[in-house]
Amino acid sequence: MDVNLFDFELPPERIALRPAEPRDAARLLVLEGDAGFRDAAVRDLPRLLRAGDCLVFNDTRVIPAQLEGTRGDARIGATLHKRLDLRRWQAFVRNAKRLRPGDRIDFGAGVFAIAEARDEEGGFSLAFEGEEPVEVLLERAGRMPLPPYIAGKRAADERDRADYQTMFAEKDGAVAAPTAALHFTPELVMALAETGIATERVTLHVGAGTFLPVKAENTVDHKMHAEWGSISEDVAARLNAVRARGGRAIAVGTTSLRVLESAADDEGRIHPWTGETRIFITPGYRFRAIDGLMTNFHLPRSTLFMLVSALMGLERMQAAYSHAIAHGYRFYSYGDASLLLP
Repeated sequence: MDVNLFDFELPPERIALRPAEPRDAARLLVLEGDAGFRDAAVRDLPRLLRAGDCLVFNDTRVIPAQLEGTRGDARIGATLHKRLDLRRWQAFVRNAKRLRPGDRIDFGAGVFAIAEARDEEGGFSLAFEGEEPVEVLLERAGRMPLPPYIAGKRAADERDRADYQTMFAEKDGAVAAPTAALHFTPELVMALAETGIATERVTLHVGAGTFLPVKAENTVDHKMHAEWGSISEDVAARLNAVRARGGRAIAVGTTSLRVLESAADDEGRIHPWTGETRIFITPGYRFRAIDGLMTNFHLPRSTLFMLVSALMGLERMQAAYSHAIAHGYRFYSYGDASLLLP
């Protein structure tokens, strides 16, 4: 498909720079069946869903994967986006033209890394020195990797260390938050449980590639970045049972959705799964594992806007985004959300 079909204009003032307070006060645009749009709030979820439904969350934890350092007199910026092994990460590199394989980068706070091979996109694999776990080094020298559309307007600060982490975050490895789950609070999860709505957790370590624009002119020419994910045997069995009873499996965020779709067979049965996924969902895709999606509002020309268009239809999502823009919804990672129930 022509990538231009997924373009739209967004006024800069619609980009949220901080999350709603409290988190579940964020607005929620509801699209259900063939009905029109309904304006609601995230805290309305217990009455918008049905007893027997199940919300599926991503339990990845964002690591402070953005580093600023020097190589001699050159300033080098690095955003880690994929773990290679215990001490090596693939990184997008700013000022990469000043870096050569074998160079030693000083990231401050006693954190050093050796630049290894340059990749085809101009980044590098980085090998961190020492014996301390890399996660410890990042806590010391790294910053939260805010999306470019936020980082371009303000610097990351200590508040982001909490704001850019979901209440479900347990497993270190993401360099971007599964942002739909940022809206949830313990009180909201308790209210959902009291209504008979279950919750489950899967893992997808979100990579920085999620923020990269689609540069190809046609979707068939776009190459997805791989992301590591996992779903356990117990979770797969419980989700299959939910759907067998007539309940709906509703992914909270596109990251949870991509895990579930990667783990499902053609009949829609979800299997235990661990590995890398490059799943790229565009209009025409047949969803197998999910019955709905809660997600934030996405970038134009992005793989994520293509995904929601595949779920609800391109024209309908274009209309929904026009409604959201006209009615003051806040966009992107710290913004409001949509509930998509085809």
